[in-house]
Amino acid sequence: MERRQFLQQTVAASALVGLGGMGLSSFKSSIKKITVLHTNDVHSHIDAFGPEDGRNPNQGGVARRASLISSIRKENPNTLLLDAGDIFQGTPYFNYYGGELEFKLMSMLKYDVATIGNHDFDNGINGLFAQLPHAKFDFVSANYDFSNTVMDTHVKPYRIINKDGIKIGIFGLGIELNGLVDKNMYKETVYLDPVETTQDMTRILKEDEHCDLIICLSHLGYDYRNVPDRINDLKLAENTKNIDLIIGGHTHTFLKKPTVVKNSEGKNLLVNQVGCYGINLGKIDFYFDADKNKSANGTSIVV
Repeated sequence: MERRQFLQQTVAASALVGLGGMGLSSFKSSIKKITVLHTNDVHSHIDAFGPEDGRNPNQGGVARRASLISSIRKENPNTLLLDAGDIFQGTPYFNYYGGELEFKLMSMLKYDVATIGNHDFDNGINGLFAQLPHAKFDFVSANYDFSNTVMDTHVKPYRIINKDGIKIGIFGLGIELNGLVDKNMYKETVYLDPVETTQDMTRILKEDEHCDLIICLSHLGYDYRNVPDRINDLKLAENTKNIDLIIGGHTHTFLKKPTVVKNSEGKNLLVNQVGCYGINLGKIDFYFDADKNKSANGTSIVV
């Protein structure tokens, strides 16, 4: 694609953000596009909201999400599908099936990676473990130490996926469970500091694994204005480096487009979250030139 044509198309779509301190002028003619689709806090909402629902009439539903995802994959085969936790709890489907249906449907939609939210412990860690055979996708969590639990070896700190010659590193972060979830539900799971964990993860993914794109699946929450000392996605972004995208959950924050944040080195990264209940699907497009300089734009699509 000719450079001028590329810039006209992408800038017209939405604000194109240079990442890693790179400006749009550095793009050359050979462009690769990676699309990242994502959900968070779906909370067992399998069906669409009905026409009489006051807040979300005729929105959401796994079937509609599947159609939307399929059409986007046809446009760009180099597409990832990710989830930022709280898959469980919220409708009778979870009460009856215990998470089996949620994992089976996510597998049918071909999710690539998910992280673990606090409500995913609502049937206890043994209940979560029992449903893992139904999940044909990977779970990542770098700051939950499961080594003394049944989840040991079943959750990795990160996963690496290659798409069209682009190496993508994805790691997960979970919220502090103490005080939020009964100890009997998560048992010997140990919570590790998210900032320190992120510094370790980004060093490994950037320096050791040589990833071209680094994504954090976070269930820390977008922001806590009333609790300034609590860690959240915006603080994590500001106090770390080498993350390109934080996909968040927990606070059910509806963002029409990703928030651009300066990291600890003054470079841009994106933070996004798409509310809850499967009402929206996040879509972030990353563009790489021949030297793997990157830029991105994103939006939230109503399902």
